[in-house]
Amino acid sequence: MNALKSTNMAVKNGIILAIALGIGIAITLAPAPTSLVSTITNAVNPGTSVPSYARDMQSGGPAMAALGVMAFALILWITEALPFHITGLLSLVFLTLLKVGKYKEIISTGFGNDIVVFFIGVLVITAFITKSGLGKRISAVILSITGNSTRAVLFGFLAAGAILSMWITDMAVAAMLMPLARAILQEEGCKPKESNFGKALMISVAWGALIGGIGTPAGTGANPIALQFLANMAGIHLSFLDWMLYGVPAAIIILPVAWGTLLLFFPPEMKNLKVSKEQLKAELKAMPPMNREEKITLFVFAFTILIWIATPFLEGPLGMMIEISMPALLAACLFFMPGMSKAKWKEIESEIDWAGILLIVSGISLGTYLYKTGVAEWLAITLLGRIGDVPLFLQLFLVTLGVCLLKVVFSSNSVTATILIPLIIGLGKATGIDVTGITLAAGLTTSLAFILVTTTPTNVIPFNAGYFSIKDMAKAGLLLTVGASLVIAVVFMTISNIKGGF
Repeated sequence: MNALKSTNMAVKNGIILAIALGIGIAITLAPAPTSLVSTITNAVNPGTSVPSYARDMQSGGPAMAALGVMAFALILWITEALPFHITGLLSLVFLTLLKVGKYKEIISTGFGNDIVVFFIGVLVITAFITKSGLGKRISAVILSITGNSTRAVLFGFLAAGAILSMWITDMAVAAMLMPLARAILQEEGCKPKESNFGKALMISVAWGALIGGIGTPAGTGANPIALQFLANMAGIHLSFLDWMLYGVPAAIIILPVAWGTLLLFFPPEMKNLKVSKEQLKAELKAMPPMNREEKITLFVFAFTILIWIATPFLEGPLGMMIEISMPALLAACLFFMPGMSKAKWKEIESEIDWAGILLIVSGISLGTYLYKTGVAEWLAITLLGRIGDVPLFLQLFLVTLGVCLLKVVFSSNSVTATILIPLIIGLGKATGIDVTGITLAAGLTTSLAFILVTTTPTNVIPFNAGYFSIKDMAKAGLLLTVGASLVIAVVFMTISNIKGGF
């Protein structure tokens, strides 16, 4: 039976691969639309009046090839006929074979990017926080504060997820909190798919992690991708603190919106848990003292955050730019210094999502060449050109809402950022609207997958516990998506008015 199922799946994926190749080739061989050629040939740098695109891009042929590769990758990413990272790597091969760029340049655009080091550093920190038990201790502290009110517990899980996922990956946070939530529900006798409290608590495990992920560049892999595209394509360099200035307030304000949404759709059937507030505090006190591994992890974690936040103040005295990847690289090394952690590299290496890293770096290469060939600007004008006619607040809201809704199609934050961020930057360039504002807003939104369970593994982890259905998350998630989009637009407008611009 399993062999038959495996064979059927292989046949199905083979057919999808053939269709993706066919569509990609058809687009590549199709003549470039007049509007595309016009966009490429007429685009100039407003500051220097130099043509935006290289002479060998003017025919539109490389743009159609890049568009064909993007279509090929999109079909495979959406259907998951191939592993995400394999699709990304194949895209680099096709970009080369179709002469969109030179092989070494295509490879170095992604693999030579410091985002590789940043992501490895963040994943190393995540692994140590998980393995040392520090994550569970932080979660226990937060739950001891919330008490036994079911409403407060829901907010506590949302807040715990948000605080943790600002610094470690969303999926790791959901994996930490889900067993705690399940233990509470089993203790309370909540029946899967019947208990409103069960539904709300498990969904809060996913939503809290997703919300916190927008707070800092370390929150999710899509965030540094947005920063890299801004730097490479628009020449805009933002620090860790610059991102936090918008991301943290947005995350803080979305939390009560998410809490209200859960209470609206799934009002708990009981006011308080059987366990008392005193018992929750007693459980925290009963935990053994912090061990050596936890203390070392806490020190390195806090030291890394401090450098990230203090970067703007350190660059002047040091006389150098500190990229956000440098503190992450230093943290990864500190753990393995003599006298530090007893963990071996082999143990930590197994916790690192190498496939995710390959997806990110191949995605950067593909996104960069979508931009370099002019196809990103043309698509942005074609699909979103009228957005420049509306006020800035509506621009931010519509871009944010659009990215959130498109998350339904893409089952990876990194894929979402890879495809959409170059388009948003191209839109800003073509229409003259603020590139920094709308790109940051879009970047913050690429990880907000509130609607579909299948959009991210962060949602799948609590879903597998069996307490809520796909429909449960979707109906509440639609409302939260609109609410979160409004919050991000308001936060961006407010902070930009205070600062006098983005």
